[in-house]
Amino acid sequence: MTNANPYIIRRIQLDEWHQAEPAAPENSMRYYCSYWWKKIPLGHLFIEQHERHDGEGWQKRIWEAIAAAIDFYQKKSDVEAGTLYPLFLQRNYAAFNEAMNRLFAGYTDRQLPEIADVSVIICTRNRSRDLHRCLHSLFAQSCLPSEVIVVDNAPTDDSTYSVVKQFPGVIYHKELRPGLSIARNAGVRLAASPVIAFTDDDVVLHPLWVYYVQESFATPQVGAMTGLVIASSLNTESQQLFEKQYSFNRGYCDKLYDKTYFNAGLATGPRVWNIGAGANMAFRRSVFNTAGFFDERLGAGAAGCSEDSELWYRILAREYSIYYNPRAIGFHEHRKEVNALKRQVFSYMRGHAAAALIQQSQIREAGYRRYLYRMIFKSCMPLLIKRFFQPDERKMILIQLHGIFSGILFFVRNKNKPSQTSPF
Repeated sequence: MTNANPYIIRRIQLDEWHQAEPAAPENSMRYYCSYWWKKIPLGHLFIEQHERHDGEGWQKRIWEAIAAAIDFYQKKSDVEAGTLYPLFLQRNYAAFNEAMNRLFAGYTDRQLPEIADVSVIICTRNRSRDLHRCLHSLFAQSCLPSEVIVVDNAPTDDSTYSVVKQFPGVIYHKELRPGLSIARNAGVRLAASPVIAFTDDDVVLHPLWVYYVQESFATPQVGAMTGLVIASSLNTESQQLFEKQYSFNRGYCDKLYDKTYFNAGLATGPRVWNIGAGANMAFRRSVFNTAGFFDERLGAGAAGCSEDSELWYRILAREYSIYYNPRAIGFHEHRKEVNALKRQVFSYMRGHAAAALIQQSQIREAGYRRYLYRMIFKSCMPLLIKRFFQPDERKMILIQLHGIFSGILFFVRNKNKPSQTSPF
């Protein structure tokens, strides 16, 4: 892989444009711009070198990035559809701001409680610097969680405990058995709140994250939620490749995944992995009594990943719904090194294939065997032939194929093992 120039991360506040538009990006630089109205994310743009950043065409491009979110919020407000675009295009920011303030009044004018009845679990292993940043962002929340639990998973030193001691009230638990699912299940057993949220140690949380996690469970039928994950840096080629091809970002509009979504995809295998990312998710505590805990054959330290989406699968199968809330935001630090990304992609595909077959074994009608067949022979193989003389892309495709076949073999070897082991 060749070296790539970094993307400069810019957060653009549209509510401040009436004072002064942000300086146009320099033509010689690359940018990743996210667009916000106050604390509400609306969209993003990748801006490459030597792109034009002025005139009506540029305004249109920004609007295209935020149009889906604006349309979503307009449908829930008294602001007439179609009124905002011409104001934005003409740079009539006084009228635009007035309309946008009305559009988002229900979100920006809320009184927040001091504490939300949410247990936050962070599973970690030997990444004390990342953990410190994550905990610092958690204790800077506008609405604090009622409980924070750090599960130290099979550590080789006491660095995690040293960090936890710096944050009064955090519950520390050392889980000697390795595996992310084992660590997450240990956290669930310790948690006391009716909502149990998970984030990763390499995530920095938006100040309103805890509040919006709790708000996502306002409807009793919601059994789980996921939130928006935004890249915190795109300095290296590895980070850029991950964000463009394997991104955790699921968009800027609310989505509800329910039994209808589940049944519509059953014949070809419900695409539960599209629901969100384990770095930003939460569950109603009672769901674990109904759907069970995380499958300990999956996740880091076992098959590789997909312990989150496999649980979402069981939740939907039991007719709960899952709510994607883009206002619950985490900023994720992607892997910086290409070799680390390659290992990550292999693990993802290995866990993905193993989880698909586990899900197939739970519901016979689910079409995950056909899904894996199509992924191998209708997607990866033709793409491998097409990209055969492009070494970097060829290698990534081969890594994915290796991961898929390894995941199938993992399932065959472990299909009769229990999904949870005794914590004692």
